[in-house]
Amino acid sequence: MAQNRPLESCYEALEKPWPEKSGLPLLVVAAAVLVDADGRLMIAQRPEGKSMAGLWEFPGGKVEEGESPEYALMRELKEELSIETRPCCFSPLGFTSHAYDKFHLMMPLYVCRVWAGTPKGRENQALKWIKPRDLYDFSMPPADIPLIPQILDNL
Repeated sequence: MAQNRPLESCYEALEKPWPEKSGLPLLVVAAAVLVDADGRLMIAQRPEGKSMAGLWEFPGGKVEEGESPEYALMRELKEELSIETRPCCFSPLGFTSHAYDKFHLMMPLYVCRVWAGTPKGRENQALKWIKPRDLYDFSMPPADIPLIPQILDNL
């Protein structure tokens, strides 16, 4: 059965020695699934000049020293989209962990249904409101792809 492949792979891995540590620095990025009154969610296209330009992602950004993920997300949504939020507006939805070439990304994902203002891209990024079922139609960074089933299962 194809469904058992991940489980079988895990059993096989348990028979092997531990993998090597990556040695990569850890980067924590907080992201939000903004959900509007019609049940649509927002994705943003990475602008030209940034790594992975043209790919679609969930709004958010780096957690700076001394910030909680919720505080960083509040700050990033103000900077990127000109909307006001507060940590109490975020509910944990899931997370992803992905090794890129130069860092390991850990990204908590929150759902946000309440904010003040109208989202607009302040960093030359395109924004789209889409139905959750359409997420697979958009090219996303590798770290974001495992978030899609978490969103589909929980929204």
